[in-house]
Amino acid sequence: MTQPATRRTVLATGAGAIALGCVGCGAGNGGEAKSTSSASSASASSPGAQEAATDGKALAKTSDIPEGGGKVFKKEKVVVTQPKKGDFKAFSAICTHQGCTVNAVAEGTIDCPCHGSRFRIDDGSVAHGPATRPLPKRSIKVNGKSIHLT
Repeated sequence: MTQPATRRTVLATGAGAIALGCVGCGAGNGGEAKSTSSASSASASSPGAQEAATDGKALAKTSDIPEGGGKVFKKEKVVVTQPKKGDFKAFSAICTHQGCTVNAVAEGTIDCPCHGSRFRIDDGSVAHGPATRPLPKRSIKVNGKSIHLT
């Protein structure tokens, strides 16, 4: 005689089947899930951003980045700023509060639309919370009038 299945048994069995059915599933990027951690965002670029950095393709022209401002590159998840004339900086565009992508550079700050965090354009430090950690720096190289991710 068999025991009737309890809700807990059904849920546990269903979860196991789903987990087994998804072996080898990934996040659509070679099986590697994207991280919203600020530390890994800074060091691990997406494959597309890595290709752009290594194939010689420029991220932007220096003239695209306003002095005292900056520009967000959503696809590459990077924000490039020019705090002073000819001084270009780059930071992860992923907010260190909860992983939203920053969307604007205005009045000397890099702004996150999700919860209002703002970061200084000169060093990525927090100007206004709720974020408590700065935006991680990203490496760029200026070649003439072109800016490249490195």
